[in-house]
Amino acid sequence: MGPEDIDAIAEKTDFSGVVRIDRGGQVEFARAYGLAHRAYRIPNTVDTRFGMASGSKGFTALVVLSLIEGGALKLDTTARSLLGRDLPQIADDVTVEHLLTHTSGIGDYLDEEADTAIIDYVIGAAHELTSTEAFLPLLDGHATKFAPGERFGYCNGGFVVLALLAERACGIGYHDLVRQRVLLPAGMTSTEFLRSDELPADAAVGYLPLDEVDRSNVFHLPVLASGDGGIHTTAEDVSAFWRALFAGDIVDRVDEVVRPRRDVPEESMRYGLGFWLHESTDTVFLIGYDAGVSFKSAHDPRTGTTRTVISNTTPGAWPIADALMP
Repeated sequence: MGPEDIDAIAEKTDFSGVVRIDRGGQVEFARAYGLAHRAYRIPNTVDTRFGMASGSKGFTALVVLSLIEGGALKLDTTARSLLGRDLPQIADDVTVEHLLTHTSGIGDYLDEEADTAIIDYVIGAAHELTSTEAFLPLLDGHATKFAPGERFGYCNGGFVVLALLAERACGIGYHDLVRQRVLLPAGMTSTEFLRSDELPADAAVGYLPLDEVDRSNVFHLPVLASGDGGIHTTAEDVSAFWRALFAGDIVDRVDEVVRPRRDVPEESMRYGLGFWLHESTDTVFLIGYDAGVSFKSAHDPRTGTTRTVISNTTPGAWPIADALMP
């Protein structure tokens, strides 16, 4: 697929965001489309920061895995051993590994199997969600869906629980853990936890899929991202992340991170520890989808090729991502 093909899809779909392709450390393509702020007609640039939704679940996984390498946690550490009396409906035998692989079976505060639309207001007091501990009332009261290890069941809340366990295991806040253990070693200088109600000039506003209305996602997502995703990043920083990960700069055992743990046939993919995996090749994915956000980045470690599509609209990334990442 050449630049003209990407441009054609972008024009046809009114794409808003950035597309970047790197190969062997060289930038083959990097182009921005659409508007970062529609009311003021501010265009996106290749350096614009976008929310990446569940794409940053991988960062949470790497924080946990780095703590495991340091001895503060183990894959078989039970959530209950650190939760104490909090979240009593989480089964006592749910482990860190179950949470990392979406096999915990715990009830989810943001259940993707539920019959809700992306434009629904499902979180409630989004402005109060500024810390991991603040998620406790939201995570509480959800019945177990299946026994730990029984099957794969994508769980957003499970990654907030992982962030909570990481904090309690080492006494450092989740946001600082991500900065220290992922962003800094990866050289991701433009990636940060931004409040949705205090976005800086270089960050794109996320827009909902509403006809003839430019409504932002400010009331749909936590005001500050936590363990299940939502950090703001650039396409360049995403490329830096993949290079650092496979160079061993973030965790030592990258092979364990990307070793397939579960087949997910309904998605035609597999899953490792916090990362999606191609069903038959070595390609690794980070994927995010939420109100006003769509993101997909694929990295082939054999060729050092990274393809990233990031958008500030709910459906925006998929047409180009589907064409670039078969």
